[in-house]
Amino acid sequence: MKLQQVLSIVRKAVDDYHMIEEGDRIAIGISGGKDSLTLLYALNALKRFYPKHFEILAVTVDLGFENLNLDKIREFCRTLGVQYTVIETDIAQIVFDQRKEQSPCSLCAKMRKGALNQAVKEAGCNKVAYAHHRDDVVETMLMSLIYEGRFHTFAPVTYLDRTKLTVIRPLMYMQEADVIGFVRKYNVPVVKSPCPADGHTKREYVKNLLRQLNLENPGVKERMFTAIKTGNMKGWVK
Repeated sequence: MKLQQVLSIVRKAVDDYHMIEEGDRIAIGISGGKDSLTLLYALNALKRFYPKHFEILAVTVDLGFENLNLDKIREFCRTLGVQYTVIETDIAQIVFDQRKEQSPCSLCAKMRKGALNQAVKEAGCNKVAYAHHRDDVVETMLMSLIYEGRFHTFAPVTYLDRTKLTVIRPLMYMQEADVIGFVRKYNVPVVKSPCPADGHTKREYVKNLLRQLNLENPGVKERMFTAIKTGNMKGWVK
């Protein structure tokens, strides 16, 4: 997928849900994975011509795994001319060594978001951009149905009362397959997650389940996404 196509998809999401306003200072959470780097690339290109002026900066929460090398991400940000900040934490030690969590994702995500929000507030940001794409939206809804018994997923825009930050998800209309195609075409320097739980989570199970459902029922992911958009869930009504 070409950059122009990505920008068209991202701009539609931004416009549909009024994600960006004049003077916004937006922190992009960078994990090093394909999704967050695609979002960084796209928003950096979008700000050059978007009618509402905004600033971006990139932020990585380093969980403390010894084998994480962010040199490629630093160079990538330098190439784009984007300020890059790494927040050092001991979250991995707390979650895996001290707490020895059997299901570490929830606690890790909570601590990671807390560290990220505090850092971006200190940097003068009023918004945080997460790189959730269309597949993430549908997978989260299916996880909610299976494990919580409710029809729910995250919203395109979420205001966090406690931190006074607004979370936006500009990739929400983009399919994961297109993200993969984009990073390959533009040689985006993806860094593999060093987390030992990576690929062995409930989300990974649901991702595989959804893939199988879509193989057996072509178009089911698209229909599920349509159900989310038209289901009158909080935050999804335009």
